[in-house]
This record gives sequence, structure tokens and C-alpha cells, in this order.
Amino acid sequence: MGKLLAIDALNIVRRVYEANEEVDLSLKAETALRHSLSSFRKLLGTHQPTHVLAAFDFGGATWRHDLYPRYREQREAMPSALKDGLIDFQSRLAEWGVQAVSVPHVEADDVIATCVLRWLSEGRGEAIVASTDKDLHVLIAEGALLWDHFRGEWHDRTWVETKFGVPPEQLADLLALAGDPTDGIPGVSKVGVKTAAKLLQSYGDIDRIMAGAGILKDAMGERLRKDAVHLALSRQLVALKTDVRLGVTWNKLSFDAGQFG
Repeated sequence: MGKLLAIDALNIVRRVYEANEEVDLSLKAETALRHSLSSFRKLLGTHQPTHVLAAFDFGGATWRHDLYPRYREQREAMPSALKDGLIDFQSRLAEWGVQAVSVPHVEADDVIATCVLRWLSEGRGEAIVASTDKDLHVLIAEGALLWDHFRGEWHDRTWVETKFGVPPEQLADLLALAGDPTDGIPGVSKVGVKTAAKLLQSYGDIDRIMAGAGILKDAMGERLRKDAVHLALSRQLVALKTDVRLGVTWNKLSFDAGQFG
């Protein structure tokens, strides 16, 4: 059986960049990309995959911006020195036999979700996602495992339940209810992760929560009714797109792990 390693590339690159306290931005980007290459090499050596996908954001507007123009408006743009350095970074990955994939109008998360679910549905073997992105943890419900490179730990069903208070199957609904100011996802006012988890524990999913909201006479019921449109939008925004045309075959993603043994 095979083993797919899907790497959320910019999740690693951006975290390495932000952790660097260098004030010279060009040097900061150069150092971050060099250390990120080391991180990729370690990932490949640790997991010994038969297939590798390195997913990058294409940049620019996505289908989520079409739904909600304010999506991610608070996020700072990628520093130009870091963005410019990605060309050489991807060339180095190609020398290792690692396929970098970015698709216009979608995010790296959607690329990863499509690839991982296709791999699992075809029964090709184990699927590992290297990322700390909470949105990608919903893939655990489908049989994937997440690897936190920075902590060197696995994130599985138990980890999700401990961290968020709900199983992976309910995680997308929790993220929609709680919203995310960083991504510009509105959610329901005054509903955080803990409150969202309690609602889901009581009702099961958003549809049942909203069905019950009609008879709730307290402040929670009022907020749910008031923010019903925002919640419906948030639910769409947090959903991973799983039908992306990736433009690569399994053969293109195949990888010789022996060189990193």
C-alpha cells in the first residue's frame, strides 16, 4: 500500500518566517526559505512517503472572495521578498522529485482536501497531512492523519475532541458557528469555540441547532436567529472544496523516499 504526504507548504513557510526575528526583510525571507527546505527534507525523511503533494496558494481572489468580498481582508499580504523567493524554493523541491501544486481561484486547503479524499476513496493507502491549519483537521473524519511538524506530534480523532470539544465530523460546523476574525468568517456573535461545542454536543449539527433556535427564548436563541444569514455564509466559507481539477496524476506525485532515508 502507498503513503501520501500532503504538505501545506505555506503553513510551514509562513510560520518559519514569522518565528525569525531578523529585521532585514530580504535576509529574513532568505533564511526562512532555507530553514523551510530543511523542514521539508525532515518531513520526507520522517514519513517516507510513496507520493508527495506540496500545495501552495495560487494567490489572488478565490471562490470564497466571490461569496464574501471581505474574506481574509484583515490578513497581511505575503512579504514581497518571501513571495519572490518561492520560485527558487519550488525549483529545489522539483529537484527532489516533489511536485508543487497551486490552482487558480482555490486555496491550498482545497487542493489538499481534493487530493487526500481522492487518494483515500481509491483505497491507495495512508494519507498524512502536514499542517497546523485547523480547517484541515476535518479530513481526520475521512481517515487522514495530521502531522504537526513544529511540535512533532500526531493529530488524530482524540486530539480534535480534546482540543475543540467535538469529533472531526462536527469540526466544520464548530468553525462556522465560532467564526474566525483572522479569515473574516463572521460566525454567530458572542459564540466562541466552547459555546459552539456545547451547542453541537446538545443538538448534533447546525441544522438541528437552527431548528431549535426558533423556540429558544433566551439571548442565545436571539443571536442565532439574528445571525442566521451570517451563519449560513460562514458554513460555506469553512467548507473545503473537494472537486478541484489538480492537473496532476498519481504518477506525477510519486516519490522516491530512499534518498531521504
